[in-house]
Amino acid sequence: MSSNVATNLHLVLKNVQTACEENGKNKNDVRLVAVSKTKPNELLLDAYDAGHRHFGENYVQELVQKAHDLPNDIHWHFIGPLQSNKANLLIKSVVPKAASLTVETVSTLKLANKLNNAMAAVNESENSDLKLSIFIQVNTSGEISKSGVTPSETLALCREIVENCPLLEIRGLMTIGASGDLNCFDILRDCRDQVQEGLGVSSLELSMGMSGDYQEAIKRGATNVRVG
Repeated sequence: MSSNVATNLHLVLKNVQTACEENGKNKNDVRLVAVSKTKPNELLLDAYDAGHRHFGENYVQELVQKAHDLPNDIHWHFIGPLQSNKANLLIKSVVPKAASLTVETVSTLKLANKLNNAMAAVNESENSDLKLSIFIQVNTSGEISKSGVTPSETLALCREIVENCPLLEIRGLMTIGASGDLNCFDILRDCRDQVQEGLGVSSLELSMGMSGDYQEAIKRGATNVRVG
């Protein structure tokens, strides 16, 4: 096992635990997604051997290859921009070969429909009745360079997905906030509360916080942090 990978993983997990304890949370209430984009399989296996199972990837072809090569009890998170024309490849290549796939970057009904149709095809070919977990990506900073639905349009999009995409399960909301702007976390939390009330649910997650601010994100309610 690579001591660097194991040591770094242990340090981040310890920081997550500390942030949870300081804010009255159970450490098991926060999931660490190890961002593994562009990292070789050997390093992922070092983290795997240390007990980690949740990994985040940004590129479809890279995730497809890793899901083929690496153990099938890994929970993959797609955290990069996803073109609707690559949705089918992602779903059919990863879902049958992994413990789970979560797409954290859904921000249009068009993409949701593509993912739903791909899941229908997989279920037919695999004789299964699986659902795909998704997060709705929200642009909390208002930056043109950032993807995501606006906070004011998030509830409407969620309603459309619930009505039209029965094979998708909305697990929560996700954001990539502006660097150093912790207010983005508060905006996502408030948006989540509005969506929960509008949909009549009570357990939507918050995927927010990356390497430089995941402890602050936990303080503000994150349940899923993405750290590389």
